Amino acid sequence: MNFNVRVIPKASRTEVKNENGILKVRLTKPACGGLANFQLTEVLADHFKVKKYQVKILKGLASRNKLIEIDDGRTASSKK
Repeated sequence: MNFNVRVIPKASRTEVKNENGILKVRLTKPACGGLANFQLTEVLADHFKVKKYQVKILKGLASRNKLIEIDDGRTASSKK
């Protein structure tokens, strides 16, 4: 599953909201040093009930707008 995500770093609290088909994620960590990206993978893994390694940032490593892939194990390649 792929999602468009809008990240708001240095927020007062962590929160995930769906606004018009785009996930808006507030993070408490700053964007410098990749801290916000690391927290984003943790927050989304918890939100979607998957492992952290199943959350991948496909586009937007240095941007607030990101394309995220969640590998939930339901892909066609996993069926044999």
